Amino acid sequence: MDMERSIVLKDGRTVHIRPLVPTDIEASLAFFSGLDPEERRYLRRDVTLPEVIEERIRENDSCEVERLVAVHDEQIVADGSFERERYGWGEKIAQIRLIVAPDFRRSGLGTALARLLYVIAHQHDVARINVRMLRPQAQARDIFRQLGFREEFVLPDHVRDLEGKLQDLILMRCELSNLAEGELERGSGD
Repeated sequence: MDMERSIVLKDGRTVHIRPLVPTDIEASLAFFSGLDPEERRYLRRDVTLPEVIEERIRENDSCEVERLVAVHDEQIVADGSFERERYGWGEKIAQIRLIVAPDFRRSGLGTALARLLYVIAHQHDVARINVRMLRPQAQARDIFRQLGFREEFVLPDHVRDLEGKLQDLILMRCELSNLAEGELERGSGD
């Protein structure tokens, strides 16, 4: 299924969702650099570094990772990824990651992008989607709960954020079989 599409948000703005491409380096850097430093602190990697963005684009060429971006007025306003476990025990398990620019939150964009990532997971015959986040990311947990995820466990002081401070890691999970085929395509919510 082609993941490229335009959607109209709750507030009437239109965004174009498409795969991340090599020409997106500058736009990705601008997007991630524009996030509040406190928010960036909880991301897995320092995505304000050009080499990290280049690595993310290279990863997109693999069959295990698919990245989507939402573009409005030629600027990236959201970034989402599907990351499939490569082999062994986790081959039917994937992770999704999602971040939306503050000005586009509560517009339905996060939910629409998450639903497209669900479709990608379904295409890859994934049975379960996991999301991992740090305890301070309460808004993200709320969004994923609305999408059918449930908290599985918390590992206290398990990871260090980008400032080097220990944080609790929370794993949430959603069984893809719990979602009806038509539900994957709908898009509204956050």
